[in-house]
Amino acid sequence: MTELRPVTIPDDDLVASQRLRRAIHETLRRSLHVRHLDAGSCNGCDWEIAALLNPYHDVQRLGIDFVASPRHADLLLVTGIMTRNLEEAARRTYEAMPEPRLVVAVGACAISGGVFAGTYAGRAGISEVLPVDVFVPGCPPRPEALIHGLLVAVGRMAPFAFVSYGESDGNSTTSSPPWLKRGT
Repeated sequence: MTELRPVTIPDDDLVASQRLRRAIHETLRRSLHVRHLDAGSCNGCDWEIAALLNPYHDVQRLGIDFVASPRHADLLLVTGIMTRNLEEAARRTYEAMPEPRLVVAVGACAISGGVFAGTYAGRAGISEVLPVDVFVPGCPPRPEALIHGLLVAVGRMAPFAFVSYGESDGNSTTSSPPWLKRGT
């Protein structure tokens, strides 16, 4: 019979996850609620978004939840080209979200229309219809890139200072989170 050993999380990953949880809490005072909107994708990006909920990535442990209603969402995660048939529904979904609200474009199709840009049925990216805050490139983008995009979006939403990340000069109790550092 094999001996069962407890699974240990590497210290770097544990510290990073604690920082993310703290940043989300300081920014939103609760968890981040995400509404996914498929605006006409091939489902490649959707599979990668679904991977965020598996035991390996498990973004729910970080305080990120996917919700069914835009009225409960802080962030709209959009995949696919913006088809002309979904433009009005996308606008209504965005307008139903409470302020402050963010939009993240996921994948090449959502950013620029991808290989479908210029066709009769779609737009050249969702930015023609919705105000996009963060672009996550890739076809499809990996789950790690999606997590990074969510971190960038949370940083843009911050209405006040973040807790210290240990990078300050010792005189300050707050500093910018690592993903908001400019020019590094």
